[in-house]
Amino acid sequence: MPNWNLHIQRVLELMKRYPGLIAAFGFCSGVGSFILVDRQQGMARWIAVILLVSWVWLMLENSLTQLFSRVFKREIPPPLLRYATQMIHQESLFFVLPFFFITTTWNSGQLVFTGLLGVCALITITDPLYYKWLAPRRWLFLALHTLALFAAMLTALPVILNLTTAQSYKLALGTAVLLSIPSLAVSLPLKTWRGWLVLPLIVLALGGSGWLLRSWVPPATLWMTEVAVTTQLQDRTPGESIEQISVSELRSRGLYAYTSINAPRGLNERIYHVWQLNGQEVDRIALDIHGGRKEGYRAWTHKQNFPPDPVGRWQVRVLTEDGQMIGVLRFRVNPDQSVPAVVPSN
Repeated sequence: MPNWNLHIQRVLELMKRYPGLIAAFGFCSGVGSFILVDRQQGMARWIAVILLVSWVWLMLENSLTQLFSRVFKREIPPPLLRYATQMIHQESLFFVLPFFFITTTWNSGQLVFTGLLGVCALITITDPLYYKWLAPRRWLFLALHTLALFAAMLTALPVILNLTTAQSYKLALGTAVLLSIPSLAVSLPLKTWRGWLVLPLIVLALGGSGWLLRSWVPPATLWMTEVAVTTQLQDRTPGESIEQISVSELRSRGLYAYTSINAPRGLNERIYHVWQLNGQEVDRIALDIHGGRKEGYRAWTHKQNFPPDPVGRWQVRVLTEDGQMIGVLRFRVNPDQSVPAVVPSN
């Protein structure tokens, strides 16, 4: 029989010597999957399935190791389990990072969520932080675990099941909230009735916060490939994009908000163009998009009715049905230049 302990020891030594290889593989697979979502959705779907299966292993780790011991009469070395958990965290976080980096609107609250994913990914490849700071704090370890699964589900569900972004977010949030219960149970004193009373309140608060802050979470599989604010649109091709326009031009020609949005093949999604003036919503227009087109699904709104005083900073926020922001278009409306009166000479 082969000496499995010797082979396992060699694998562990290799992983210790080159800890960055796992992270590099995860990041490369994420970049590859990001490309495949656009070009070969079938392969990307299999990659996402494998990722979620690895999470099933992580959640059932204790049960599966006991089953392995009973069936094969061998114990799995604890170091191997620790490295397997770290590998799954690394693979998952670096897998999803390319999706969130490309879909994040960086001058918005989405910077916080994507930045947090990046920090967690760096922690997983830094052994002193991962093993000496994170792992001993069980509640913090499970929090990272839950965040990584939340991000992985947001990325995988639209690809695997063709769920809309709204459906994926609800399912991922519900799963993340349920998974937060073990970490909260570890950190709360559940020996008293107060602890048992506080636990569901905190769980509800987490779920409510996740829902209220959903605009801070980028839609991992939707991104804009082309945008324009223009006065002309011909054969689904926008004219020159503008950043400023006068009131008279605005009223005479109106404006097109043009967005070309990439989505996985088979995905049908309702989005909204929300026109805002100085932060106040003026109009909300629904659009239905369909995934699968390499250049993105071309959608636009043509606005001709404007408030009596349209001067100011305008935004067209592109939102999913649940309010996640895909992107934002900005322009400014300036007052007409006044013509100086001619003073007759005496």
